[in-house]
Amino acid sequence: MIIMRADNKGEGGSLALLALLARKLPGKKWTRGIVLLGVLATALFYGDAIITPAISVLSAVEGLNVVQPSFQSLVLPLSIFILVGLFLIQAHGTARVGAIFGPVMLLYFAVIALLGLVNIVAQPRIVGIVNPGWAWHFFALDPKLAFLALGSVVLAVTGAEALYADMGHFGQKPISISWLYLVFPCLLLNYMGQGALLLGHPGAIHNPFFLMAPSWSRLPLVLLATAATIIASQAVISGAFSVTQQAMQLGFVPRLKILHTSEKAAGQIFIPFVNWSLLILVVILVLGFRESSKLASAYGVAVTGTMFITTCMLAVLLFGVWRWNRLLAAAAIGIFLAIDGAYFASNLTKIPDGGWFPLMIAGIAFTLLTTWATGREVLRRRLRESTVPLDMLIRQPNRSLTRVPGTAVFLSANPDGAPPALLHNIKHNKVLHERVIILTVKVEDVPYVDPAGRAETKALGEQFYRMILRYGFMEEVDIPAALLATDRCGAGLRMQETSFFLGRQTLIPSSRPGMAIWREHLFAWMVRNAESAMEFFKLPANRVVALGSQVEI
Repeated sequence: MIIMRADNKGEGGSLALLALLARKLPGKKWTRGIVLLGVLATALFYGDAIITPAISVLSAVEGLNVVQPSFQSLVLPLSIFILVGLFLIQAHGTARVGAIFGPVMLLYFAVIALLGLVNIVAQPRIVGIVNPGWAWHFFALDPKLAFLALGSVVLAVTGAEALYADMGHFGQKPISISWLYLVFPCLLLNYMGQGALLLGHPGAIHNPFFLMAPSWSRLPLVLLATAATIIASQAVISGAFSVTQQAMQLGFVPRLKILHTSEKAAGQIFIPFVNWSLLILVVILVLGFRESSKLASAYGVAVTGTMFITTCMLAVLLFGVWRWNRLLAAAAIGIFLAIDGAYFASNLTKIPDGGWFPLMIAGIAFTLLTTWATGREVLRRRLRESTVPLDMLIRQPNRSLTRVPGTAVFLSANPDGAPPALLHNIKHNKVLHERVIILTVKVEDVPYVDPAGRAETKALGEQFYRMILRYGFMEEVDIPAALLATDRCGAGLRMQETSFFLGRQTLIPSSRPGMAIWREHLFAWMVRNAESAMEFFKLPANRVVALGSQVEI
């Protein structure tokens, strides 16, 4: 009811919330702390994206042990086979397969609700669990055990944190309706049914979910549960692609190759590097932990960490942007922090048993994200130091320069001054095109930008133009399409008469103030392995000229 209202033009998730706060609260002293929180939540999400497919598929396939104990040897290879297949189909998109996702999930929730009801009828006293007094009684009886149990209790609500991040795909209303009127009641009935089963048959504790079903129906239930977990895994993999695209556009991730898997749905994308990295790590995880019960120890830390950070960012939104009544805001945030904090603290006790894994992944992701963002800022500063004012270049042209027919587009990260590629072109080729466009791409703190206001152009004289193209963080940059759509740079542009000039910097780590030397080497490696600007900006390959230079960082 509260966090789903914290959308950024329809988009949710930690990065969308971060962009919203940055836009609404510019220049605040503590904004950097909020940025770090948003980046940390994103890093934890990657840990979640690795563990979710592993634990979901493994726990479903483990139902074979209930069907026939001799199937135990098949669980691991079959789980890996399913996971490899899941990641292999990502390149083909999910548009066709997605058509059956809804019916399968409706059938799954109907079946687990029915199983719960059958067992509740056998032990109707289980309905008493809706009384929260039992939780207080548990804490009064054994506070330490109750606190440790929270680490398992939270597994009943995992996935709720992903609803906020998926808002942009489905919308606030569909998520709210499906959660409140379908998912929540069905899950509640199923958990009550498991409790009812255990009241009558305590020996079923090793796998109450599958043992709720009659023996004849357990194999079909395993198949249905496996299909449902594949769909759940698909959702988190798609989420990883979406989050990576957001992070890329917001300047936290290097340029990566993005492929569209649907001509109709803009959000259906495939990022090969992310896909194959997740596959390798998921398989390593399954082979390392081998059982879903052991993976559960690793699972909770990432989920509860994301929830806790989101609550902290929500507090900034309530007090600083929405400006709620302070007592009401404090009460709401206080409740959320108490619950999320308790769950998170309980899961921290599981770090030695597997909780270290998502924290390790989050630590690596956080280092990469912050290194790229900081490195880009350091590089901009170094390039600004050698920038020549563009006015000086225009007003005092060198007479030895020849103006040649056509249009030259020079890409520049800095909207002020002459880009290095332009200076190198003058220095080495001693020519200027008839029309020169200095182009800067800016990604705004909103998901989408109105195409009518995308291009901002200023005539500088002598057929020089300064152009800024604005995109949302959920949009792909297509420079040729944007140039063809504008008529503010004189006569219409023709791609066959236009050349695109890119600056290609070779970075040299140095002792100059900026970053630690190891981070400078890491940043230089990330720059070398990033997708080329030509492909990222969709520039025609036969119209691109790259001019190199060396920069000390």
